[in-house]
Amino acid sequence: MFVIYNLSSCPLYAQEQTSLRRPLQMIWHFKTESAINLSPASSRDTVYLPLSGGSLVSLSLNDGGLNWITEIGGNLSATPHADETGIFVASENFVLPDSVLPASGALRALSHLSGVILWIQTIHAPLQGGLISNETVIFGGAADGRLYAIKKLSGEVLWVRQNIAAFASQPILWGDTLFLGDEDGILWAINTATGKTIWHYRTQGAVRAPVAIVGENIFVGSNDGFVYAFNKRDGRLRWRTRAGAAVQSVTLTEKCLVVTSLDNFVYCLSLQKGRKVWKRQLAGRIAAQPLATDEGVLFSPLAGEECLVLDQKDGRKINSIFVGEDNNMAASPLLAGNILLLTTRKGLMAFSGSASSAPLRQ
Repeated sequence: MFVIYNLSSCPLYAQEQTSLRRPLQMIWHFKTESAINLSPASSRDTVYLPLSGGSLVSLSLNDGGLNWITEIGGNLSATPHADETGIFVASENFVLPDSVLPASGALRALSHLSGVILWIQTIHAPLQGGLISNETVIFGGAADGRLYAIKKLSGEVLWVRQNIAAFASQPILWGDTLFLGDEDGILWAINTATGKTIWHYRTQGAVRAPVAIVGENIFVGSNDGFVYAFNKRDGRLRWRTRAGAAVQSVTLTEKCLVVTSLDNFVYCLSLQKGRKVWKRQLAGRIAAQPLATDEGVLFSPLAGEECLVLDQKDGRKINSIFVGEDNNMAASPLLAGNILLLTTRKGLMAFSGSASSAPLRQ
């Protein structure tokens, strides 16, 4: 059963941009205990929330109203991707050990309007981590080490390449180059048109977090506890800096590169040489990718009762958002227009800094 609480009677898109520095008010709450550790996606004033049991829910970004729910079955295996073409959903099928079926994964394209399946492409193993697309092609890495490029309109496979190690990371596009890491610790730069390797670099631990790119530099964190900076065109190493433990995320801000690691610390590193500018210990491990704006960086530690916003300059706490005791998940926060979306164990919460309060409606 799903319950939607709407706390705002005002249209939100005519209001000013939400500020992470000012107090944030919950404007609606889609209540469910079926949320999973996959981040929602948004497009066309709509948010798409993945749920357990292979379900995807379409909600109005304005008020949290239910548009449709699609039962895909199996388990959703990667964060969904939404753009003007449709919603792309990767799943893992339940395959018995003695089954003659060769494929345990699938990628589907769904209609924005109804959630109807537009096409389905079965694949040998489920796509993991996340999906990303350019204008015509969607890309994803699979648990068996295959990397796929699939045409968005038809579902036809443009190319596929086989890697030794599995992929479980969020790919990132820069022009005609696709960047993603694998479980053997290799960061790959791949030509999007051909699937050929442009360059690669091996670290000593799995690379699962998305890279950060600015100017000619690309930054990546590894489970070996180091953050690396490369020339994005040829992969030349510029610097590397040790964090306190396996690196969970690297996030670019105006002031520095913000890094989270398994020692529960947040580190701010200079972009030029990787020098530690400041560090701050949080209440618990940060499994979700932080959300950075020009005002601050939002974190959702797995322990505690709040998400918190730190100042980029000195790591000082400048705001917090109450979500309930131990309700944070590994799903990353999402800023869609002027609405902040937080996936919790109690469902999807939407916040705005410009909403006026209204009586609680169910």
